[in-house]
Amino acid sequence: MKRIAGMLVAVLATFPVAPMQAQEAQMVSARDVKATSSLYVNNRAPLRPNVFVKLPLGSVKARGWVGEMLRRESVGLAGRLGEISDWLDKKGNAWLEPGGSHGWEEVPYWLRGYHALACQLDNKELLREAHFWIDAILGSAQADGYFGPVNENKDGRRELWANMLALQILQDYYEHTADERVLPVMTAYCKWELAYPDEKFLRDYWENSRGGDNLLSVIWLYNRTGDEFLLDLMRKIHRCTANWMQESTLPNWHNVNVAECFREPATYSLLPGEEKALASAYNNYSLIRRIYGQVPGGMFGSDENCRQGYIDPRQGTETCGFVEQMLSDEILMAQTGDMMWADNLEDVAFNSLPASMTEDLKALRYLTCPNMVQSDSRNHHPGVDNRGPFFSMNPFSSRCCQHNHAMGWPYYAQNLVLASADGGAALLTYSDCQATLKVRGGKTVVIDEQTRYPFSEDVLLTLGGLGKKGTATFPLYLRIPRWAGDAHVQVNGQSVDCEVTAGLLRISRAWQDGDRVRLHLPMRLSLRRWSLNKNSVSVDYGPLTMSLLIRERRERADSRQTAIGDSHWQEGADASQWPTTEIYAASPWNYALVPCVGSMRVERTAWPQDNYPFALDSVPLRVKALGAQVPTWGQDSTGLCQVLPDASAPRGEVEDIVLVPMGAARLRISAFPPCEERGACASGGGR
Repeated sequence: MKRIAGMLVAVLATFPVAPMQAQEAQMVSARDVKATSSLYVNNRAPLRPNVFVKLPLGSVKARGWVGEMLRRESVGLAGRLGEISDWLDKKGNAWLEPGGSHGWEEVPYWLRGYHALACQLDNKELLREAHFWIDAILGSAQADGYFGPVNENKDGRRELWANMLALQILQDYYEHTADERVLPVMTAYCKWELAYPDEKFLRDYWENSRGGDNLLSVIWLYNRTGDEFLLDLMRKIHRCTANWMQESTLPNWHNVNVAECFREPATYSLLPGEEKALASAYNNYSLIRRIYGQVPGGMFGSDENCRQGYIDPRQGTETCGFVEQMLSDEILMAQTGDMMWADNLEDVAFNSLPASMTEDLKALRYLTCPNMVQSDSRNHHPGVDNRGPFFSMNPFSSRCCQHNHAMGWPYYAQNLVLASADGGAALLTYSDCQATLKVRGGKTVVIDEQTRYPFSEDVLLTLGGLGKKGTATFPLYLRIPRWAGDAHVQVNGQSVDCEVTAGLLRISRAWQDGDRVRLHLPMRLSLRRWSLNKNSVSVDYGPLTMSLLIRERRERADSRQTAIGDSHWQEGADASQWPTTEIYAASPWNYALVPCVGSMRVERTAWPQDNYPFALDSVPLRVKALGAQVPTWGQDSTGLCQVLPDASAPRGEVEDIVLVPMGAARLRISAFPPCEERGACASGGGR
């Protein structure tokens, strides 16, 4: 160690700028990030500025496992959905020609993620396809300002939910291309919305719930044009949207609506005089989790709609709900600078979303649950809210999730590096990537991030892009996760001169090419208790939640025969190339856990050669623990695992069990009944 330390001192002596004299490091809050930069478009006065600003699509190039997710998505269901989805059939499609069919949410749901994926990968073929659809959307603008398919109710009232999605696509497209057609089309549409009578505006269920998405788009447009009528439209949208500002209830309990719409008050709070509305978004987030979210994975039990009494970890969430919650977390962490949103983003991204799809990303299931011991095509109602085959991995089924899932990983990659409102850079979640962005003084800097996080405790950042003698003085913001006690940060081999605690670390200095920042985020085993769910226990290792290793037996089925009733596919779709996967337990799963970190041991294995760590046969991390079977805990008549057993239910003999990261477990027990009275808690362990 002394020899290594000596070598580091010798290397650091070669840097032309003394690293510590011009450096300041301190833990800060969002209030300390002042909006002084105009390098990236932030909220225009009188709106309150965001703390951080997302970079245009393509500015962050994901590598490592996130990059592999994007690659698999491009050749999987998202990238090839146009081959099978009836809603993406171009013949007679209402998004391509007036009077056609399929003019609702499916096309823009898919196109939002597909276009983001194409931009992130800079895939010319995907971009051409995305631009084909976007050109049609822009070309659909009418003389009165309306664009897109006309979806009218029996009384002639326009339903605008699908247009909200199209607006988001146009925003991403404009940021990527600066196409001069976009702003006039959006401006004319917003004038149409402002003129549309309040009594007809946003009155249907989906648009009424999701008006917050429309509000975000109007704010985006105002930030670029400054048209004052948009301020009036912002207030109209909030006035006509469902009331997400109630103290002890929500306007509805649909899982996707909650994940997507709980943040509407936070968006509205950006307007002058409405700052107090922000607290309602926090209250909504807390309320749903206090009642239905006493489970691991960052979500809540709402297998379509939350139902009173259905709070067990066998309740699920739609794949749509996962990606919408991630998008909400990304929006809120940038707006507020509150690191709790980054924490929850990682919880969903690492522990829930990966298990909702097959490893090749060619099929997904509608519902995924923290405790789930069978993934099949049976009807599991009334245990889950929906009636039908909602547990199997079916590429032909679940039309909303089938089209909407594509945005999850591209938007996650986009948010790996953000611009700060004061002209700096921010990393609020970590993954192997390279980002190019402008910082103070208008200089362009490249941040190269090397890590296998969250399967590794170490992150290495290397600064570049400034040239041999170039420097750039700007703040670098780094999130220190709440679970990372004793985190350690070095710049060019020297520890930063401040106590590093959970929160936001700011390092300000004159940066130059080759400067290196090392983060060590120690991961330790810890337990979470879910007191409202029979005091069940979950095991965490840093940001990863662990699940029982359940051996799998997989069967293939015809996707046409196992799809839910409203599914449609193209006439030429080859079902043999897109089979349904059903997964059954091939080992016992009904274990209680000895809740003792000291008796647990973390074991690491080689990193998978294919860069995909969310598969049982190649997951690079496991935990050895102790458990005991609960013989009376089984499956109900539909194959759904029964609710958690009571503490009085007999436990068998204590034995060794193996836990794996929850995101790699398509079958999982992640909230365990405790086995309190068995097994002495050994000293040590926890690493």
